[in-house]
Amino acid sequence: MKLVVGLGNPGQKYLKNRHNVGFMTIDELSKRNSIDINREKFRAGIGEGRIGRQKVILMKPLTYMNNSGMAVLDCANYYDISPRDIIVITDDIDIPWGSIRIKQKGSAGSHNGMKSIIYHLNSQDFPRVKISVGKKIPQMDLADFVLSNFTQEEQKILDLEIEDAAKAVELLIDDRQDDAMNLYNGINHSE
Repeated sequence: MKLVVGLGNPGQKYLKNRHNVGFMTIDELSKRNSIDINREKFRAGIGEGRIGRQKVILMKPLTYMNNSGMAVLDCANYYDISPRDIIVITDDIDIPWGSIRIKQKGSAGSHNGMKSIIYHLNSQDFPRVKISVGKKIPQMDLADFVLSNFTQEEQKILDLEIEDAAKAVELLIDDRQDDAMNLYNGINHSE
């Protein structure tokens, strides 16, 4: 079983925020694979189904970004899912706009949601799909930037990033990490 976690904040107020691209990608995976996010369990909205040959849980933590690890740990403990079988989808301000990055493991950088997951799992050894949300405007506070919405023009590029991220996650679920990285780490939709 694989656990696919999209990071974001619950509630209408945050729906279209840059910080919520993880939730947006879970919605895309839900649609592509006919898995309804229709239950609340483990302090998260979840849906269970199959992607390819693999049984999966799609998760949107309801703990707010900075406490995402609590929901992930609850679910991982209940189903005895190892960190290597958890895929985390997150926003990233440090990769070029128009692109995604797939990594096998690594540190949290400055991302509080990732810090929470690493802390609660006591492991950095899980794959993640990072989605660019653009570069912070120099005079803007980081929190204000990631809690801002995309412009209409940006949304067109973001839609392509989210489609790439969903396809990459499907490959990761099928244990095709190298294929996912080779196919998607070089694409930039803003060029």
